[in-house]
Amino acid sequence: MTDQMPTRQQIEYILEAATHAPNHHRVEPWKFIVLAGEARIELGQIMQDALLSRMGDVPLTQVQSQLEQEERKPLRAPVIIAVISEFPRLEYALDIENVEATSAAVQNMLLVTEELGLAAIWRTGEAAYDDQVKHWLGVEPEDHIVAFIYLGYPAIPRLERRPTPIESKTTWYGWEG
Repeated sequence: MTDQMPTRQQIEYILEAATHAPNHHRVEPWKFIVLAGEARIELGQIMQDALLSRMGDVPLTQVQSQLEQEERKPLRAPVIIAVISEFPRLEYALDIENVEATSAAVQNMLLVTEELGLAAIWRTGEAAYDDQVKHWLGVEPEDHIVAFIYLGYPAIPRLERRPTPIESKTTWYGWEG
C-alpha cells in the first residue's frame, strides 16, 4: 500500500457498511478502533513487547529480527481498523454467533473498500489473541479481535481474482432441474 491516507469520510462509509451485517438477536456485537499516525507506531511497540513476552527466555540475539519485523507490521498501511466482537451480554446470545456476525461486518467493510478503490488486508495473527495487545486497545479480556484491517491505497494494480468454480464447492440435495 502507499502512504496516502483514506479520508475520514471514506472510513466512516466503510464503518457504516459494517453495521448493516446480519446479527443474531440484533445485538450488533461489533466495535471498531481506528488507528493512524503515531497510534500505529505505539501498536507496533505493544505487539513487539507482547511477542517478546510470549517467547519466554529466548536470547534476544536469536529473535531480534523477528521482533523488529513485528514492530513494523502496523506500518504496512496508513490506517488500521481493529474490529472487535463483544462477548454476549445477553444470556440467550452465543459468543460464536457474535464472532460470526462481526465477521460478516468485516466482509461488508472489505466489499465497500473495493468499491472505493482502496486496498484492504484482513489480518489477525497471534497479536489478535494477546492479552497485552487487547489491554492496550481497551478490549475486554472476554472479547475477541476478529480483524486488524490494514487500509490504504493500492501500491500495485489489482490482480484479477479467479475463484474456484462453484460446481466443485457445492452439493445439491432435493433439487430437480
